[in-house]
Amino acid sequence: MTSSREWPADRLRTLLAQDALHLMPCCFDALSARMIERAGFALSFMSGFAVSASRLAAPDTGLISFGEMLDQGRSICAAVDLPIIGDADTGYGNPQNIRRTIDGYARAGFAGAMIEDQVAPKRCGHTRGKEIVDRETAYLRIRAAVDAREAGAEIVIMARTDARAEHGLSEAIERCRAFADLGADIIFLEAPESESEMEELCRELPDIPKMANLVEDGDTPVLPPARLEEIGFRIAAYPLTLLSSAARGMRDALDALADGSPAPARLSFGELQELVGFPEYDASLRAYEAGEGSG
Repeated sequence: MTSSREWPADRLRTLLAQDALHLMPCCFDALSARMIERAGFALSFMSGFAVSASRLAAPDTGLISFGEMLDQGRSICAAVDLPIIGDADTGYGNPQNIRRTIDGYARAGFAGAMIEDQVAPKRCGHTRGKEIVDRETAYLRIRAAVDAREAGAEIVIMARTDARAEHGLSEAIERCRAFADLGADIIFLEAPESESEMEELCRELPDIPKMANLVEDGDTPVLPPARLEEIGFRIAAYPLTLLSSAARGMRDALDALADGSPAPARLSFGELQELVGFPEYDASLRAYEAGEGSG
């Protein structure tokens, strides 16, 4: 894990300061986070959709609680040494709740936390039926999150708006501009519907890091990384790529077992043992048995 002299938030800020796009596959548990790290990616995001699906087998409609998300986040952050941004939905209540949420996420080991402007209970940003709160309420949420950071929570604040769907791009960009003025570190305009809309966002707000959220078969075009970087995005998030791939793999394996067929492509037993840390565990145990401690 990160040394006590360097906060995860500091590592995330270093990445954001680079004039480059960072690809960010999103995780949903400790194992997926470890695989992201081993694949060489520099950061990840704990997706609320993916955690709700994997932990509850429930839709991303505000059913999962702050406590469940925090518990999942602790496991994820403990398993890897790369900065993780946590989905904090609407902050789970009023401004005091939001401050507690941000502080809790920082203590859990998150490098960043995302707060959005949907009406609670929220829903996945690429589904129908979303509603947003008024500007005053949206701004109050971000102000509370920033206040928690300024009061000592070592964390980066990502501010998200879902205004595009029902109120248009201009309203969404105006909210993003206000979020930046309030002190948000990263801006996230959910579900722009064309490349030109993505360009307009980056043109209107050139001086703050922005995240593109790339949901396969969603509302936003999945542009190549080189184009996203050229437009002006700093992070490209892939929130459901790993979850959907894992679900497809499990479904295929179950279909094969039901048919009495050989299992499809999979990790070997040895690879799986190595992934979860059996070699390190056994080496440490042998050192203790030899009276040498863990080293």
